[in-house]
Amino acid sequence: MEYTFVKYEIIEQGIALLSINSPATLNALSRQVLEDIDSCISNIDLGSVSVLIITGAGEKAFVAGADISQMASLDMNEGEEFGRYGSRIFNKIEDLKIPVIAAINGFALGGGCELAMACDIRIASDKARFGQPEVKLGIIPGFSGTYRLAKLVGQGYAKEMIYSGRMINAEEALRIGLVNHVVPAGELMEYVLTLSREIRANAPIAVSKAKSCINRNYDMSRGDAISMENLRFGECFDTEDQKEGMAAFLAKRVPHFTKK
Repeated sequence: MEYTFVKYEIIEQGIALLSINSPATLNALSRQVLEDIDSCISNIDLGSVSVLIITGAGEKAFVAGADISQMASLDMNEGEEFGRYGSRIFNKIEDLKIPVIAAINGFALGGGCELAMACDIRIASDKARFGQPEVKLGIIPGFSGTYRLAKLVGQGYAKEMIYSGRMINAEEALRIGLVNHVVPAGELMEYVLTLSREIRANAPIAVSKAKSCINRNYDMSRGDAISMENLRFGECFDTEDQKEGMAAFLAKRVPHFTKK
């Protein structure tokens, strides 16, 4: 499908790239941009894609936030609905059965930081900048930022970032655990592609089950989380990938999984 504000392409077998494509607005999340993201995510062929990369078009921004020109006139009910809409899309990204990697090439502010946090792994350019500046506009994060930021970096850092509205650089984001790695800007996509290939080389069903466990364990008791892991672990033994993976290990050869 073709989109106005999103570019979607298969960049090599099993690896797809979704670019937020509105560089004139620093890829701001207008209603129309969100609709394109929603449609694109909903139409990914999970039978042929093993890893999804999300980035921003242009050199300045991943996503510089939501579209303030559209939000300025919202009333209370409209504001809540807009927050629910964005959060639902980001939940859809987090819940995809395949790994999603954010390649953060510039500003990731407000909704952009929240989009990055909905991804499984965040790789930042050394030029990236992060923040939740909503309080400077008289609002709070609305696309699940108060939830995901506290989960990722702890309540103390989350409260500091949200209460102050302060912007932090990539190295600070790495120090507090907001991103996984920081790489030179010119090496960002190659680094992300290398990681994507490493993930794709593994058993896709196992990777998917691992993602499901990690995501759901967020809000479970220890007993429930371990029980679910035990169940998913057992399910792996009913797959051809498990049989192939262990046979290859014992035979000291490269496994041939059911690749997408």
